[in-house]
Amino acid sequence: MKTKFLIRFTHWFILTLMVFIQSPIFAQEWKLVWSDEFNYTGEPDSTKWNYEVGFAPNQELEFYTKSRKENVRVEDGFLVLEAHKEKWKNPNYQPGASQQRRQQHLEYADYTSGRINTRGKASWTYGKIEARAKLPQGRGVWPAFWMLGMQGGWPACGEIDIMEYVGFDPNTIHANVHMAKYNHVKGNGKGSKITADKPYDSFHVYAIEWTAEKIDFFFDGQKYFTFENEHSGDDAWPFDRPEFIILNLAVGGNWGGQEGVDDSIFPQKYLIDYVRVYQK
Repeated sequence: MKTKFLIRFTHWFILTLMVFIQSPIFAQEWKLVWSDEFNYTGEPDSTKWNYEVGFAPNQELEFYTKSRKENVRVEDGFLVLEAHKEKWKNPNYQPGASQQRRQQHLEYADYTSGRINTRGKASWTYGKIEARAKLPQGRGVWPAFWMLGMQGGWPACGEIDIMEYVGFDPNTIHANVHMAKYNHVKGNGKGSKITADKPYDSFHVYAIEWTAEKIDFFFDGQKYFTFENEHSGDDAWPFDRPEFIILNLAVGGNWGGQEGVDDSIFPQKYLIDYVRVYQK
């Protein structure tokens, strides 16, 4: 009799525990602390976003513009980052500037696009960070949803690439992290990828769950990469400090342009439905 009682009690305890774990109270471990739902029209909310202007690193071909609706705007419930094939005069051009001073060396850009960030307005240490987005399409596009640390230069500040996509590899989504010990310049960067059928045809959710011990990367709720804290110091884990969000649509570059740029595809749009940040 005692054996039967213990078996029944054990079954009851397990079932009760499962119900508790799956209950809404237990499941609500994330609290929304910041978001932009883009439910307005015009420029991105200036209390939340900054424009980045000029040429970008990584040998990208575009010039990022400011307050130019052709490249960055909010309409119909979406943030639109739009890349154009057009000749654009560089206002910072200085004749005779060395190639190392790229912002001054190039007189014209052949493409324009948009890049915004939350630096100085909002940053976070740990949390669930996600965006619902529809990607551009075609050889040469390089959209991203990512984060950078607030302290120190790259790569020591820490970079979290929640989503990267290169148009020449049209059915693949990438996740990457960079820091002093592991980064693409050293050739030992950490990351992974997941197959996604035509991610430019529909909206998908790109997310991370970031704690003091690890960063999990998700595509539509499916975890496909985990970067763990190896507890060997800041060089390998600079992710105990605040990071800010960046959204951009690059053209070409040392990765996005590896197979050239198809000029017939432009203009191309990167649509973001929302960006949300949750913390426990």
